[in-house]
Amino acid sequence: MKISIEQIDQTQEEEILIRCHVINDEVRSLKEKLKAESIVLLGYHYDRVHRIKLNDIYYFEAVDGKVFLYAKDNVYEVKHKLYELEEMCKEKKCFRASKSTIINIAKISHVSPSFSGRFEATLINGERIMISRQYVPALKSSLGL
Repeated sequence: MKISIEQIDQTQEEEILIRCHVINDEVRSLKEKLKAESIVLLGYHYDRVHRIKLNDIYYFEAVDGKVFLYAKDNVYEVKHKLYELEEMCKEKKCFRASKSTIINIAKISHVSPSFSGRFEATLINGERIMISRQYVPALKSSLGL
């Protein structure tokens, strides 16, 4: 496989072109990863505003009317509503796990059935998140089960 980078003039629009013989799951996955890299959210932490890439986010959670994003080392408040984040991230390998949680699928280590038809997702940082019964079909679809 050949990989090329071309520097262009500031007046031209940046673009990534993938040229392949067959569009398979590997190519689709690469496309999704590139698209996810382009999403940057603003997170607020101790009077500072941080730019956080979607790939660095483990999950979002709504608590007491506020929405937080959880990254590897910190928790940030975001100004978006959970439904807005779901819309922004739905094509980027994130899914709704409950009424108050959206998980980045790329950060899931493994899932296992729990009681009452729910599932439990263990993230790569060891954190465990419950997936509500009504969202289990979306999880299975996202994981290709």
